[in-house]
Amino acid sequence: MNIVVCVKQVPDTNEVKIDPKTGTLIREGVPSIMNPDDKNALEEALRIKDAQGATVTVVSMGPPQAEKALREALGMGADRAILVADRAFAGADTLATSRALAAALGRLEYDVIFAGRQAIDGDTAQVGPELAEHLGIPQVTYVQKVEIGGKGLKVRRATEEGYEDLDVQTPVLLTAIKELNEPRYMSIADIFASAKKEVSVWSAADLGVDKALIGLMGSPTRVKKSQAKDAKREGILVSKGAKEAAEQVAYILREKHYV
Repeated sequence: MNIVVCVKQVPDTNEVKIDPKTGTLIREGVPSIMNPDDKNALEEALRIKDAQGATVTVVSMGPPQAEKALREALGMGADRAILVADRAFAGADTLATSRALAAALGRLEYDVIFAGRQAIDGDTAQVGPELAEHLGIPQVTYVQKVEIGGKGLKVRRATEEGYEDLDVQTPVLLTAIKELNEPRYMSIADIFASAKKEVSVWSAADLGVDKALIGLMGSPTRVKKSQAKDAKREGILVSKGAKEAAEQVAYILREKHYV
């Protein structure tokens, strides 16, 4: 089985700050990490590899420093890593990003494509579904369980009402949520092995994509403003008996028109 996992290097949102004058993110000096949902996607691919054998390829689009996330993926046990990097990709929104990644995936053999549900720096949850559309393959989002069965997969998908159990055929794209698994740590053996592995770099020319459809030029999205969340206010401590405390809480909620 050939499995491709799409991963993204993102700024650690615990460290992100907003420029008060421009309203844009300040990325300088902010540590980068592998997107958490993507790490769950990678872990599931590696579990399938451990259970029945598979070749796991990780793909990321980003600047040269995104190689760090790919090296981490190799250290966790991935077999191959590809970085889609070119100045032409800069400024891409989700649509332009999915076009570039779809062009890269179109050059690979795959039975299953894993991606994280969404990236913590954008929270759009759009790239995975858009990839499936570009590639013309079925998709299942918000996946919380995967089993190999028969000629396809048995997948459990989380919904607002509960969950759905689905039987899907390959090729298929699955987007992972954190409930899917607990990602492993890099092993010493895989870290040493990954040091000998090459991270392939594919440019826009390598992919043969129309530059009018990628990067800032191919991005219809325009961000008007970014701002940090307001800090949470200090809570109110109610130190009374259960009945008196409940009455006071109910009064406060009514006073604020929450109930």
